[in-house]
Amino acid sequence: MVRVKSRYLLCEVNVSDRSRLLLLDDRAVATAVRAAVARTHGDYGSALCTIGFSVKYLNAHTGIVFLRFPKRSYKLLWSALPFITSVESRGQKIPCSLNCLHVGGTIRTCQKFLIRYNTQQLHLMLPQCKNEGKEEKQQVRKAILNCSLPGGNKEAFEDELEIEEDEEE
Repeated sequence: MVRVKSRYLLCEVNVSDRSRLLLLDDRAVATAVRAAVARTHGDYGSALCTIGFSVKYLNAHTGIVFLRFPKRSYKLLWSALPFITSVESRGQKIPCSLNCLHVGGTIRTCQKFLIRYNTQQLHLMLPQCKNEGKEEKQQVRKAILNCSLPGGNKEAFEDELEIEEDEEE
């Protein structure tokens, strides 16, 4: 038997109203992706998308989606993502777009990328804290440390935070 190789696309669902994200479910996202592939690539793209395509993970609170599909057809699926303008879920049409963040060979590599991406986003938000007190910034720094990967990365990350604190003072 030959192993079927897959690719995983890590996508972010962008909506204007964040509360509408809670209405999303994995079947609705899969249907929207299949429809976009059928519109852009016709019957050939639709046939490739039906074999081995699935939504592996959907977080409705953060808008993160993992899409799994065969390696040979990932470029077709990837090229159809910009044509998704809305997702119909639970009888409501949710205007949104899918932003591809990462393409990986395993879910684990996508998870590692997602942790790095979220850490970078937290670093960008840290200077924009409304309360200029040190307590709030310390809480955000602790949250960043708690979401980092276990192992050797934590010490390097703590050193980086100490350097940033010294620069702020």
